Amino acid sequence: MVSLNRDALIEKIFAGERISTDDALKLYRWPLEELGALADERRQQAKRLSYNGKGNEIVTYIVDRNINYTNVCNVYCKFCAFYRTEKDEDHYVLSFEELDKKLDELSAIGGVQILMQGGHHPKLGFEWYIDLLHHIREKYPHINIHGFSPPEFQHFAETFRMPLREVISEFKDAGLGSIPGGGGEILVDRVRKKISPLKINSDQWLEVMQVAHELGLRSSATMMFGHVETVEDRIEHLQRIREQQDRSGGFTAFICWTFQPQHTVLKVKHPTGVAEYLRTQALARIFLDNIDNVQSSWVTQGPGIGQVALRYGANDFGSVMMEENVVSSAGTTFRLNAAQIESLVSDAGYEPRRRNNWYDLLN
Repeated sequence: MVSLNRDALIEKIFAGERISTDDALKLYRWPLEELGALADERRQQAKRLSYNGKGNEIVTYIVDRNINYTNVCNVYCKFCAFYRTEKDEDHYVLSFEELDKKLDELSAIGGVQILMQGGHHPKLGFEWYIDLLHHIREKYPHINIHGFSPPEFQHFAETFRMPLREVISEFKDAGLGSIPGGGGEILVDRVRKKISPLKINSDQWLEVMQVAHELGLRSSATMMFGHVETVEDRIEHLQRIREQQDRSGGFTAFICWTFQPQHTVLKVKHPTGVAEYLRTQALARIFLDNIDNVQSSWVTQGPGIGQVALRYGANDFGSVMMEENVVSSAGTTFRLNAAQIESLVSDAGYEPRRRNNWYDLLN
C-alpha cells in the first residue's frame, strides 16, 4: 500500500496535477535526489508553458542593484542585522545625489532594474517618496523600480494616514513598476510573533499583494526559513502563497533563502544546511504549480550551490546585484557579475539569458 501511494503521488506530479499539503509533507521525507528529480520535472512543465515548447533549458538572470534608501527602522526584527535607529551614528537616508550615483553605475553595466527597500522610517513623509519615484522615473526611464515590500506599504498607510489602495496607486502613478516579496518570512502568525512581533501579520502581507495585483503591479513571493518554524509551517506558508496566486495571479516568481544568524538577535542551534535548502526549494517548486519561476538563492548559499539548485526546480539565477546590504550585514557576502553568472549557468549545462522583471528575455 505504501508503494502504491508513492507511485500515485509520482504519477500526480508527472501529470502536472496539484498536490495537497499532506502530499507535501510526505514528499519532504523522501530522498533528496528523488525530490530533486520531481522538482526538475515540474520546472520543465512550467517552462514549456512559458516558452511555448522552446528553450526548456534556458536559465534567466537580471542585471539590477539593491538600493536600501534608509536603514532606519522601528520594528526591530530579531533576524535582522541591518536596521538602525535614529540614535545610531551610522543611520542614514540616501540623498538624491547619492541615489543618482548608484543608478549611473547600474546604467553603465546595462542594468534594467533597482530593488529598492528600506526600513520603517517613522519620519519620511508621503511627498518624499513621491518625489523620489518621480525623480528616478524621469531621469532613468529605462530602469524599473521594483520597490517597497508589503510591510513598508502597511507602514506607509499607517504613517501617511491613507488607505492602502490609495498609497499603492499613487506610488504606481509616480513610477513604481513592481513590488518585491520581502517581509514574508513565514506566513504563519505564531512564527511571526516570535521573530518579528512588531511587523505586520500574514493577512496584512497578503492584502498588499492582493491590492497591488488588482492595480496591475506584479510582485515576487518569498520565504525565509531555518529559524523557529517547523516543516508544517513552511508548507502552510506555501499554501497561502498558492492560494493568493489563485486569487490574484500577480506573482512572477518564488524565492526562498535560509536565515543567516550571524550578528542577529535571533539565534539558532544549528544553521540550516545545503541539503535542507535544496529540499525546501524542490518542495516549493512542486507545490507552487501556479508560479512559473523559481529563483536560485546563491546570495545566501554561494555560487556553487546556486548551480546545484538548478537541478532542484530553479530556472532563474537571480540578480547580478551590484549592491546588497541586508544579507551581508548578517555575515554572508557572496558577489557575482554578469560574466560569472553566465559562466556558472553554462557550466551547469544551461543557456544563460538576461531578462527583465516580468521574465521577458532581453537577448
